Amino acid sequence: MRVAFLLVILFGALFYTYVAFFDLSFLSRTGRLGPGFFPRLIGVSAVMLIIWVIADTLRSGLNVLSDYNKWKDVVPLILLAVSYAVLLRLFGGFLATLVYLAITLALINRGKHFQNAVLSVVIPTAVYILFDKILNVNMPPAIFML
Repeated sequence: MRVAFLLVILFGALFYTYVAFFDLSFLSRTGRLGPGFFPRLIGVSAVMLIIWVIADTLRSGLNVLSDYNKWKDVVPLILLAVSYAVLLRLFGGFLATLVYLAITLALINRGKHFQNAVLSVVIPTAVYILFDKILNVNMPPAIFML
């Protein structure tokens, strides 16, 4: 199961890297680093890291496909990730991330409601401050404004 999950993540990382290389320009019109620089760096790093983890998992010889009961945790997380992509477009980066983290942490970090609430607010706030205020990069826009 671990290898199957890693292959799905690898596919996502490859798609992300493809978009970074073919849809985003590496340099701006002024010759400075453009919007494609950082996503390319992240995409290539993610692909290399995931391939390394897959190779390490296969090399260790673990029985990685034996426990199908773990799918009850994986399927809701996959559905949440797809829902996050929809929420991201509808409600923008900050609110979508806040809702996604709150629900995901409630599933994987059960019983720690205060910690989940703090993380669900602090992480999107930090990302917003980093990207929108410090790096001057806009967060994904929303179709619906609340």
